[in-house]
Amino acid sequence: MARPIIAILRGVMPSEAIPITQAILDAGITTIEVPLNSPEPFESIALIAKAFGDRALIGAGTVLTVDQVQKVSKAGGKIVVSPNCDPVVIAATVAAGMQSWPGIFTPSEAFVALQAGATGLKLFPGDIAGPKGLKAMRAILPKGTKVYAVGGAGPHNFREWQAASADGFGIGSAIYKSGDTPEIISQKARSVVIAYDAL
Repeated sequence: MARPIIAILRGVMPSEAIPITQAILDAGITTIEVPLNSPEPFESIALIAKAFGDRALIGAGTVLTVDQVQKVSKAGGKIVVSPNCDPVVIAATVAAGMQSWPGIFTPSEAFVALQAGATGLKLFPGDIAGPKGLKAMRAILPKGTKVYAVGGAGPHNFREWQAASADGFGIGSAIYKSGDTPEIISQKARSVVIAYDAL
């Protein structure tokens, strides 16, 4: 079962990327994002993509430039997530055959992203927009637009976000934070999966 959850591994080291990803996949989450402000992110992406690319969607977060998009593609990434909405980055991502999930906060940004070819939208920061913000925006978004809540979304409020029409979630520290062991990550990821499946 593919769950619409992106595990955000901010701060992950290449030396720990494989066991951490294994723990997350075993828990039932199959989309992994390595933010580019992590140590040696392209190395981590390449390692994870080589080991798990046949059964998981692997890519990068905090992608801000076309050069970074190209490096993600070269490393074997298949999904690009950004904190902002840059039509040039979106177009380059789509041209490289990868999924594009730009960060948006306003209806204007949402439409710019969609017109540039975005696969889906990352509502960020989710804790500021809130479920009410998403619900209001949904009224004017094209039918079928995928919106993931990122930042402040987690097991404690999955139900509230789902009621506001969130299609999925990007989850950071509730799954991984720097220093966590694979055992801790396994427990945290399983808790997220249980909470999501309860919906």
